[in-house]
Amino acid sequence: MCGTVRGPKIEVVQRFLLAGSAILSSALLWRFGTGLHPLAGLAFLAPLPVLLLTPRVSAISAFLAGLLSWLGGELQLWTYLTVTLEQPVPVTVLLLGGTALMFGGILVVTRALLLRGRPGLAAVALPAGWVSVEFLLAVAGPFGAWWSIAYTQADVLPLIQTTSLTGVWGVTFLILLVPSAIAVLASPGVARAQRLRVVGATTTLLAVLGAFGCWRLVAAHETASVRVGLVAVAQPPDYVPVDSADGRDMVARVVAEIERLADRGAEVVVLPEKSWRADDSTIALLSGPLTEVAARRGIHVVAGLVQTTQGVSYNAAIAYPSGVRYAKHYLIPGLEDEHRPGTWWRDVPGKPWALAVCFDLDHPDLVLENRRRGATVLLVPALDFTDDRWLHSRMAVLRGVESGMGVARAPQLGELVASDARGRVLASAATDVTVTRSVLAEIPLTSDDTVYVRFGNWFGWVCVALFSIAAGAGAVRSRGR
Repeated sequence: MCGTVRGPKIEVVQRFLLAGSAILSSALLWRFGTGLHPLAGLAFLAPLPVLLLTPRVSAISAFLAGLLSWLGGELQLWTYLTVTLEQPVPVTVLLLGGTALMFGGILVVTRALLLRGRPGLAAVALPAGWVSVEFLLAVAGPFGAWWSIAYTQADVLPLIQTTSLTGVWGVTFLILLVPSAIAVLASPGVARAQRLRVVGATTTLLAVLGAFGCWRLVAAHETASVRVGLVAVAQPPDYVPVDSADGRDMVARVVAEIERLADRGAEVVVLPEKSWRADDSTIALLSGPLTEVAARRGIHVVAGLVQTTQGVSYNAAIAYPSGVRYAKHYLIPGLEDEHRPGTWWRDVPGKPWALAVCFDLDHPDLVLENRRRGATVLLVPALDFTDDRWLHSRMAVLRGVESGMGVARAPQLGELVASDARGRVLASAATDVTVTRSVLAEIPLTSDDTVYVRFGNWFGWVCVALFSIAAGAGAVRSRGR
């Protein structure tokens, strides 16, 4: 009798340890494979431990495994969201907790498909389901495509060329397809013929997209180039009134940097977001010197500032010598409630160079619209938060790959980055308010539209439809089972 009691207890302990190990492994892989400083390859492995567990446990256990593994990895963003970005705690709980619930739910669907003998749909359930989550958050939420795991691969150039076809959603799909396919191959009850079909389809897709990525990196589509200087001068930590002593000193030092970059052949110089504060009575203290140096040197200068005009505050980018003003379209909730969002589009006069500001580039549709209006490069004043310098700059780089555009992004407390339409970082430098940094890069430009420019978010909607089919199939038992 003792043996019959002890056996089930040991089995329960073993199952508990197995589940705990899978959850912990996935959580650690998500922790180091995503976030502000990800290790690119780990994202491909992160869901695998819980995916291998899923068909071997109950539905509730699979749900909890998915929820806890995702939440365990993404809790690293709690301080960044609540303290750095000053997001309300309920919003952060909804974002982290809500996505964890959805991840767990998608694993339940995957489990049901495996148990019902539908391994093909099981292999795409997680990729299509998670793309649907990212895509619908980008469409309906205030943060744009910020919440995509695709950015973890920003330095893997052949892979990110997929975004020119699908947007970032295609990269997310590939990241999750690999572990999903492996889990199907290891799942009990999957027939040999079914395994071969999953292997064949997955490897073919990866091979085709890999070949496309390599081809796109070597194919020459550039028709012109622009030499861009990016500058972030040392400054006080707060936005500096242009009529203060510090503000006047900053203007003088910026002019000196512009002169130096013009000597090196710069055609346009981009300065950070919110470098100064100015209103109708003080704006001339900035526009005067920048207009003079731009006109005299035959170049363009894009300055970022908080501008108050007729009592309304804008987060603005102004191009000199023309004086064309752009107001940031997408303001960070909470942090930028004092400003009014812009609604107009602006190019540097006579040039296919579009103006945007920082958080605008977290929204693929804004970049897409600029490309459709004929822009070939984005000139972007920006302001980051030091810790997110890599992640936020690479979001901008992927926007350029999606829409086939060069990107010149100049943040304070971030990383100056000039990149081309293939995602190559041509020049970069970390910035800080205590030092002056500048870089110069020649950005090749192309007039060719990408598939993503032509068809927009087609792949996001395909994934929504595909996951709907998978979820429906998971809810229906196969005949004879």
